[in-house]
Amino acid sequence: MTITTTTHLNFRGDARAALELYRSVFGGEIVLVTYQDAHSAQDPAEAEQIMWGQVRSDDGFHVMAYDVPGRLPYEPGVNAVFVSVRGTDADEITACWTGLSAGATVVQELAPAGWSPLYGMLRDRFGVVWVLDVVAEHTAS
Repeated sequence: MTITTTTHLNFRGDARAALELYRSVFGGEIVLVTYQDAHSAQDPAEAEQIMWGQVRSDDGFHVMAYDVPGRLPYEPGVNAVFVSVRGTDADEITACWTGLSAGATVVQELAPAGWSPLYGMLRDRFGVVWVLDVVAEHTAS
């Protein structure tokens, strides 16, 4: 049996735009199912919102998202979830940072850190906190 974990993000009407941004940054295929597509729209104003969505790339990036319907409570919290993107190539991580940073609030500039050759944290324009870093090479002592 194989088990994987996937970050699942909850939005209130921004899931489509968020997934489109993440696809533009990380590549891959986007799949979107609206409440209307699933014949589950209880509020006509929410029919085109996302009931189930994901971006999955061949290099391992995978994130899911949906729009919480108005009839359900939605409190995104302040720091309830961080999405961590780790890689071995500084240029690739820098490109991801650049793509996510439009309209974002930088928490920690992308720069060398004591535990990583490159580390940064930002809150994107949808309120999702992303932590990006280059995996440090550790040698056995």
